[in-house]
Amino acid sequence: MASRPEGTPVWTDAMFTDLEGAKEFYGDVLGWTFGESASEYGNYTQAYKNGKAVAAVVPPMPGQNGEPQSAWCLYFASPDVAATAEKIKSAGGSLLMEPMQVGDFGSMCLGQDPTGTVFGVWQAGAHEGFELQGESGTYVWAEVFTREPAKADAFYTAVFGYGSKKIKDEHMDYRVFDLGADPLLGRMVMGDEFPPEVPAYIQIYFGVDNCDKAVEAAERAGGRKVFGPMDSPFGRFAALLDPQGAAFAVIDTRTTVGEMPEME
Repeated sequence: MASRPEGTPVWTDAMFTDLEGAKEFYGDVLGWTFGESASEYGNYTQAYKNGKAVAAVVPPMPGQNGEPQSAWCLYFASPDVAATAEKIKSAGGSLLMEPMQVGDFGSMCLGQDPTGTVFGVWQAGAHEGFELQGESGTYVWAEVFTREPAKADAFYTAVFGYGSKKIKDEHMDYRVFDLGADPLLGRMVMGDEFPPEVPAYIQIYFGVDNCDKAVEAAERAGGRKVFGPMDSPFGRFAALLDPQGAAFAVIDTRTTVGEMPEME
């Protein structure tokens, strides 16, 4: 597999206090199976769809103060994690975790954009990232949700060299980032529907065969619907919270309604 261009979404993982509960929930909702926990790497546990690695779950690190809020973290590809870390700082972001090597799997850092969104950077070694994506039960899309769109737009274009286009709609400020070809990342503005205590974040969209059935499965397993299901030109989607409070979305990309929006 060729290495992905810098700025390409390449992996996602989440920290859960109740690791077994998370495995059961996502197994029910997305059809994931799970590998053995890697005890030498903090019981990092890979999730699989059809035998291909699609995400990972991990318990909190020993000695972590308080109970961490579960959240999905998106990692962007980098050929040089140390250089990307410097770009994060010079663009007004901060580092939550300095660049570190993870065995022969690769190197990583955790960053925060100037509006508060947390994300990861991954320099691939033996672990190249998603083995399967764009299908049911796998990563499909992601959106930065922020209250300060201009600041976020400037940051991501500076760090990853993105081009960007805005949806031509006077009622909606939605931007899409790319590296010259297909769109890679969306950016939404957080409105009054988000309580002030909800920080800026990246919403991960996982593919499903049937959005309504996935929402029902999530609710049966203790999750909560936040928005939708709603039809769109990109697919029928819904936003959810899992039982431990991690936000994510599900989308059936085959059930599309309406024409694709114009970009400018």
